[in-house]
Amino acid sequence: MLREKPHTVDLLILGAGWTSTFLIPLLDAQKIPHAETTTTGRDGTIPFKFEPDAGSEEPYRRLPSAKTVLVTFPLVGHGQSKIISSLYRKVHGPENHWVQLGSSGIFNQECGWNTEDSVYDASEARAVAEDELRGLGGEVLCLAGLYGGVRRPKEWIPRLAKSKADVAKRTNVHFVHGEDVARAVVAVHARPTAGKRWIIADMRTYDWYDLILSFSALAEGEDEDDAEVKKRLQFGRWVGELMEEEGVRALPREAESFTRRLDSRAFWKAHGLWPKHQRLA
Repeated sequence: MLREKPHTVDLLILGAGWTSTFLIPLLDAQKIPHAETTTTGRDGTIPFKFEPDAGSEEPYRRLPSAKTVLVTFPLVGHGQSKIISSLYRKVHGPENHWVQLGSSGIFNQECGWNTEDSVYDASEARAVAEDELRGLGGEVLCLAGLYGGVRRPKEWIPRLAKSKADVAKRTNVHFVHGEDVARAVVAVHARPTAGKRWIIADMRTYDWYDLILSFSALAEGEDEDDAEVKKRLQFGRWVGELMEEEGVRALPREAESFTRRLDSRAFWKAHGLWPKHQRLA
């Protein structure tokens, strides 16, 4: 049985997935009225599925009016941002601010430090939709690598590389904890910036060699017959060999040695915040 839909909320989350596990507790703690959707309506959420080829306003009538509408799922290409926002506004009026969770991967130019004002891949499908939303007064949060809760970086290594040659290709990476993503969403809800794109990261750049070696060290003393432990120990040995081969004297390698780095200071400064999780645990 569906829960009774609130008529108005402060923040509406379209797509209550991993991010919502951090955002909902923060909204509750700050007593910010909210509502969430999922495609199935599970766990008391509102059933809603965005159909870009459907022009019906009916699915949007099930949604409450909101001051801020957060889109957590990707919108892609031309038209989708306009469709979803216009259908919602036909039902609920124009007085709402739209926020899209995007990826920092669009800042893929090897130009050193990237800020929110740097050149990005404007042809990438998600960037096209994000730019369309920004043109409609929306705001985009380009997120670095997400971790926290069920997302555990130390478990990712075997999926990112299969061999020593794969490890050698790993340079640097950026992260942001789910709790800080939630804080960023609440910040832009409190103080919207129409048309803005922000980079959201923990203000660090991480060396993959350093991380791999650290994760390998965590496996020391564990059951060495365990397949996962064996993999982590092997990756650590590969990093040691690569350091010798490449003349790397110590880790982490210098940030300036990497050709793509994210500078996320502007968002935190603009909103008077600092990341709560200031480094990968």
